[in-house]
Amino acid sequence: MQSNDVGATAANVKETVYFGVPWEDAYGYAQAIKLGDTIHVSGQLSHDEKGSLIAPASLDKSGKPAEFSMMEQQMRATYANASKLLARFGTTLDNVVEETLYVLDVDAAFAVAGKVRKEAYGTARPQCASNLIGVSRLAFPEQLIEITFTAVLSAAEAKPR
Repeated sequence: MQSNDVGATAANVKETVYFGVPWEDAYGYAQAIKLGDTIHVSGQLSHDEKGSLIAPASLDKSGKPAEFSMMEQQMRATYANASKLLARFGTTLDNVVEETLYVLDVDAAFAVAGKVRKEAYGTARPQCASNLIGVSRLAFPEQLIEITFTAVLSAAEAKPR
């Protein structure tokens, strides 16, 4: 992971974090931004530190996922990436107040989401609002899921670093 970039304005301080994967520069975005007491985490995918996709779905002749058995592995890796980003701000998934899961197959996601989410958050009833939305395509054809997060920090955690 690359180090924090900090940009200050007269009204606030914005901290950004990156993984250093190629699509950050190609698309032009930060993986996460902290402004005040809120952290906005961009859509996370299942990739490793080098940007290689973890558990990519096999594609059919038209370039669409042929099956969805990799949903659980992709979901686990996606939560792990979000946890790494939040750790860069000195916090955890405990501070997440809302998440949105974008999935190619709602049934496949529902089949594993309860178990994976409970493990990721470390509790039988995660304390965050959650949305699960079926979509027709994600950034990479092999991806089955992308998750965005919003976390809110306590006053002590919110101080710029």
